[in-house]
Formats: sequence, structure tokens, C-alpha cells
Amino acid sequence: MIDVLVAGGGPAGLAAAIHSALAGLEAVVVEPRTAPVDKACGEGVMPSGVAALRTLGVDARGKDLRGIRYVAGTTRAEALFRGPSGQGIRRTELHRALHERALGLGVRIVPGRVGEVRQSADTVTAAGLTARWLIAADGLHSPVRRGLGLDLPAGPHRRYGLRRHYRVGPWSDFVEVHWSGLGEAYVTPVADDLVGVAVLSRVRRGYDEHLAAFPDLTAALSGAAASDVRGAGPLLQRVRRRVAGRVLLVGDAAGYIDALTGEGIALGLATARAAVRCLAEGRAREYERAWVLLTRRHRLLTGALLAASRRPGTARLVVPAASRLPPVFTAAVRALQ
Repeated sequence: MIDVLVAGGGPAGLAAAIHSALAGLEAVVVEPRTAPVDKACGEGVMPSGVAALRTLGVDARGKDLRGIRYVAGTTRAEALFRGPSGQGIRRTELHRALHERALGLGVRIVPGRVGEVRQSADTVTAAGLTARWLIAADGLHSPVRRGLGLDLPAGPHRRYGLRRHYRVGPWSDFVEVHWSGLGEAYVTPVADDLVGVAVLSRVRRGYDEHLAAFPDLTAALSGAAASDVRGAGPLLQRVRRRVAGRVLLVGDAAGYIDALTGEGIALGLATARAAVRCLAEGRAREYERAWVLLTRRHRLLTGALLAASRRPGTARLVVPAASRLPPVFTAAVRALQ
């Protein structure tokens, strides 16, 4: 019998499958899309995420990142990562590297959708396959989570993300977060001649309209060849719990606040590792507590920044405050790295 069936072959799902294989467990991934898979994503991987990839034996090509820079007009605040650097990694490159590593370890990747999940006392069946456990890593709007009745109402404060790539040389080795009264723009170097620019906002409008709120950034990108736009949202996803019988939720499927502080990939890798560790050690029920501890700092800081960003007047104060209190800004960045 399969030990671990994984719903979703994105970074969190593939990481769960790799950790399972490294722990001596048979893992099968069910994924409807053909590799490499792309999606709207900031593509900045925090130092903890880079370390997690190395633990998996995954080497993804990207650009080294020294830290985070907040920008509002001429006002700036910078925080260097402590110790090793982060990396800007094109989402397709990250997926390719994880996919190849999983296959190299004997993980079977089955094309298809999970669909209905049926559980017994000691098995779970989905996509025509029966396993001891199911790890749901099927994304922000997880069908598995929804089918198990684990969704909670998201509330009124909904934000959306749009991302585009520009064929231009990076002008910085920081992830730049440009702030306006209505949202943020994230600039992440991902190659010697490519940057990703993601915009996040409560206001639903076209990408170019969002980018116009950042005139200096618009000027820096002027004339550069641009990719198609990819979108995601609403970003906030509230979840009742992360363990339901023999199903464990990881990555975005386990609940999501916002991309504002940029640890999405790192947290996805960390929660995948925690889930597999709990299964391998025969203590699946403890995963819920492990998830709470792993994500606590992210939830507290991201929640505080989101509250500040909801009012244009308050949002405009974030970067000036960070520039006047560099030790506080640096401490916040390093707490999440």
C-alpha cells in the first residue's frame, strides 16, 4: 500500500513527496498539470527556504538576495538577511528542480485530479488510489480542503495578486517592496536579465493600472519586454484545522494570510517537512501544533502589516517608520527569514 498520497505537485507537494521518500516512505503525487508548472508568485525565497531546498537535495538556479528593501518615493528602508542569502528563483525553475529530484528518488507522479476523498480507520482513498495518509498540497483554493468542509469565511478584507516578468537586468540584489496607498509592488531578481514584478492590492483592476501607482518603478521598466500577466486571489484563506482524519494540509492549502512578507515558499517547504516528520514518527495529530508554531511569527507580523495597509493614510507611514527605526525593521525581517 502507498504510504503517502500527495494531492498537488507544486513546491509544497513535491517537497512532501521528497521528504517522504527520504524517510523511506512510498509517495505518490497526483497533479493535473504538466511540469514545469507556473503560477502567480513573488518568487523570492527567504534564507530558510534556500536551506530547506538544500536539505531536500534540490539545487535551483536563481539570483542571490541580500535582504529586503521598502520603497516609497525617495524614502527607503533596507534590512540585510542575517547569515546566508535568500534567492530569487523563477517559479518554473523551482518546480523543475523539485520535480527532477522527486523522480530521481522514485516518487511516482500521476496525472489527474484527486476528486472525492474517502477515509476509513486506517486508509484514505482518492484518485483511484489507496494510501495510509493523504497530504493535501493543492493550493490556495484547495479542493481537498473544501471537500472536507475545512474552509472558514475569509471576511471582507480581500486582496489579489498579479505578476509579470520583465526582460531587464536587475538593478538591486534586494527584494524591493514599493508601497502606495492602495497596495504594494514586489520586484524580485530571478536571472541576470529578468525581474519579476508582482502587485498586491484590495482594488481589482488591470496590471498596468496598478503599476502606474509606482512612477519610479514604471520608469525603470520602460521599454523592457514583458510577459503575460498571471493572477491569484483572494489571498486570505482561513482554515478550521490542518488535520482531518488521515488528511494533513500543507503549504497554501493549510491556510494563507497574504504575500506581503514574502515567506510563502519557505513556509510551504517547512510545513511539508513537519507533516512528513509527524507521519514518519507516528504522531500525525501533533502536526496541527507544529503548524501553529512554524507559522506564528509570519501570522503575527503579516497580520499587523495588513492592518496598517488597509487605510491609505496609514499605509503611507509604513516605509517612513521603517526608515526611521532601522533596528526594528531589520529585526522584523530577520525574524521571518
